[in-house]
Amino acid sequence: MPSLPDALALPLPEPRRAQLAAALEGLDRDALWWISGYAAGLARGGAAAAPPATPAAASPPAASLTIVHGSQTGNARREAERLAAAAEAAGLAVRVLAAGAYPQRELAKERLLYVVISTQGEGDPPDDAVALLEFLGSRRAPKLPELHYAVLGLGDSSYPQFCAIGDRLDARLAELGARRVLPAAQADLDIETVAGPWRERVLAEARALLARPAAGGTVTPLRVVPHVPAPAGPVEAEVVANQPLSGRGLRGVHAPADKDVRHIELLLDGAGLAYEPGDALAVHAPNDAAAAAAVLAATGLDADAEVVLGDARLPLREALRTARELGRPARPFLAAHAARAGAGELTAMLEGDGAGDLALLLASHRVVDVLRRWPARWEAQALVEALRPLAPRSYSIASSRRRVGDEAHLLVDVLRYDAFGEARTGTASGFLAGLADGDRVPVRLEPNPRFRLPADGSRDIVMIGPGTGVAPFRGFVQERAETGASGRNWLLFGARHFHSDFHYQLEWQQALRERALHRLDLAFSRDQAEKVYVQDRLREHGRTLVEWIDGGAHLYVCGAVAMGRDVHAALVEILATHTGADPEDAAATLAALQAEGRYSRDVY
Repeated sequence: MPSLPDALALPLPEPRRAQLAAALEGLDRDALWWISGYAAGLARGGAAAAPPATPAAASPPAASLTIVHGSQTGNARREAERLAAAAEAAGLAVRVLAAGAYPQRELAKERLLYVVISTQGEGDPPDDAVALLEFLGSRRAPKLPELHYAVLGLGDSSYPQFCAIGDRLDARLAELGARRVLPAAQADLDIETVAGPWRERVLAEARALLARPAAGGTVTPLRVVPHVPAPAGPVEAEVVANQPLSGRGLRGVHAPADKDVRHIELLLDGAGLAYEPGDALAVHAPNDAAAAAAVLAATGLDADAEVVLGDARLPLREALRTARELGRPARPFLAAHAARAGAGELTAMLEGDGAGDLALLLASHRVVDVLRRWPARWEAQALVEALRPLAPRSYSIASSRRRVGDEAHLLVDVLRYDAFGEARTGTASGFLAGLADGDRVPVRLEPNPRFRLPADGSRDIVMIGPGTGVAPFRGFVQERAETGASGRNWLLFGARHFHSDFHYQLEWQQALRERALHRLDLAFSRDQAEKVYVQDRLREHGRTLVEWIDGGAHLYVCGAVAMGRDVHAALVEILATHTGADPEDAAATLAALQAEGRYSRDVY
C-alpha cells in the first residue's frame, strides 16, 4: 500500500487533494482497502455496492454504549439488536454495528462496549468479525485503560471449542487494559436462558456507568432502535413434493447406498414467510421414536413418568421425542452424567486432559451412546433438565419467490450412517425424507442479510457451491432471471460423481441455453484417479476470475466449513498469483471485498 502522499499524486486540483487527504487521515489498512474498492466501483460507472445493511457509524459521545455483533447466521445480530432496544428504552445513548463495519480507529475513544459474538464450527470466528479480531490481536491495537466492556459468546456446546471466540475476545480486551463489567457469558443453542439474564445485568451496569455524562455533554441517543421481538415461533408448511435426486429411491442411477439427496417443495400459503434468495428455513423436526425409545431403554426410566418443561407437563417419552436433543451430546449433560456415573475417563475429557478424545466423543456419540458406555442412575425430571432443548435444523432455501410463488424449496442430503452396530439417520434430514405430499412441517424463516444478491443487477456474480451448498444459488439464478438482471452468472459446482450427484443438472443446462447461467464449471472428485475439487477449478481459471473481480463481480461461497477454508485459501493464492501481490496483500484485498459486501460466505 503506498504512503498517503504517494497515493495523492493524482490528476486532481489542489483543493480536491487537500479534501481527500483530510478524509483519509488516520484510516487503517482495512479501511483504505475498502475505500479503494468502493471508488473502483464508482469509476466503473455504476453505484458502488453497499456493504451489508448496518446503521451508519457515528463517533461515540463520551457517555454512550456501543454494541458490536459478530454473526454468521444472524443470532448474534438479533441478540445485539434486542440489547440495543432495551438500552434505548432505558434512555441510554446507543449505537449498534456489525463487527465488519466497526471503525477500528475509534476503539481507543470507547468508554462502554458490549460485544455479542458467535463461534463457528471448530472454533472459527464469524466472517464479519475476522478483521476486527485480527486488529485486536495485532500490535496496532491501542491500550484501553478507560474502556468498560462485556462479552456474550454464542456457540454450540456439542463442539469442543464452545464459545472460544467470545472467550478469546474477552481475554484480549482485558490484556489491553479494559475492565470487565461482567465475566464473559456463554450461551448454548438455547440462547435466551443465558442471554436474558446477561442482558438485564449489563443494562443495569450501563445505566450506572453512563449516569455521569462527560463535562459539557449530554446523553443523546444516536439512533432510535426499534423493538426487536424474540424470533417468531414456527408455522406449518405443507409438503407438495419430495423428490429423490440421487441414491435411494432414484431408479436407473448407481449411487452409494448411503447417498439420499432430496428436493423438497413446501407450500407457505398464508404463512407470511416473505423470504429472499440467500435466506434459510429452520425445520423443527422431532426425534425419531426409536431414538427416544433407546434412551428410555438405556436409563430404565418409565416412559409414562410425568416431567415438567416450563409450563407444560408431559410424559417422559413425549419430552424426549419432541423437546430434548438426543443427537450430539452437549457439555452440561456430559458433566452431569460423568458425576452420576463416576466416570473418571469422561471427566478427564471434559477437564481438558484429553481434548482430542473429547472432540472424537462429541463427533461420534449420541446421547444414548454415552448412557450405554457409562451406565448411571437418572431420574426422569433430572434427565430432561440435563439435556438441552431440541434445536431446529437450518436449510438454505433453493428457490426464488418470484419464480415459485408461495413455495420454498429445499435441497436435503439425508444423513445415514452406521455407528455402534446400528443404522442411524439424521434427526431433521430423516424426518424430511419420510414426509409425503400433504404432510405438515413446522418451519421458521431465518433471514440472512449478509448473503444477498447485489442491488445492482448489472454486477456479475460468481457462485461456489459444492454438494448441497448449491441450494441458494438455484434461488439466485431464478431471481436474476425473473428480475432481468444483466450481470453474468458463473457457477462452480462440485460433488463426488457426475452420474449420481449432479444436483439440478437439467435445470443448469436449461439455464445455460437460456443465458440465465453464463458459465458452469464442474469438479467431480471421484470420477478420475486424481481427486478434483472446486478450489482446483478456481485455480485453473484464476486469471478469468480476477478479471471478473476487477470488473466488480460479487463472490459467494456456500457449503461445509472445511470447504470454505480451502476455497478461501485458493482465492488468496489466485489473487497473489494473478495480481503480483504478496500473500498478505492478497488476503487484505479479499478482506476488503468482504467488507465491501462483494465476498459473502454461508458455511456450516
